[in-house]
Amino acid sequence: MAVHPAKEPQISAASRSHPAGEGTVAVNRRARHEFSIEDTIEVGLVLTGTEIKSIRAGRVSLAEAYARIEDGEAWLIGAHVAEWPGGNRFNHEPKRTRKLLLHRDEIDTLAVKTKAKGLTLVPLRLYIDERGHAKLELGLARGKQTHDRRREIAERDARREIDRDLADAHRGR
Repeated sequence: MAVHPAKEPQISAASRSHPAGEGTVAVNRRARHEFSIEDTIEVGLVLTGTEIKSIRAGRVSLAEAYARIEDGEAWLIGAHVAEWPGGNRFNHEPKRTRKLLLHRDEIDTLAVKTKAKGLTLVPLRLYIDERGHAKLELGLARGKQTHDRRREIAERDARREIDRDLADAHRGR
């Protein structure tokens, strides 16, 4: 009887490039346009099994979402996580309110800042960390006025024009 050496487990190329974390799943672009972000914080989410599957599949939208501190707890409101197609009658509600995981002192600090300074908690990015957990980057933001947005757009256009002119001059046009 021949003895076979122990085989190494086969690892696919995809799992080698992203061990457990799959990176950014959803970005709230509108948040950076409508708000000026003063500070960011990483928070965890309380999710059900079908929710994490949908998030890993990228079936999530943060466009209408915001966070709120109520009764000493942080909540994510308005985020849309699509139902998992393989889910049964116990599938999750797509727009349900989800609890955010923060330390008590972080919750207290955010509560004071949102009440006293008139700031808002806005989700900026949803991602999967290296341990495979869903994390949310939350921004402490102040709403921009219409003239602030217009000024920002004008500055961005001016920068693009300058960069374009420099590139043309560098190419010798």
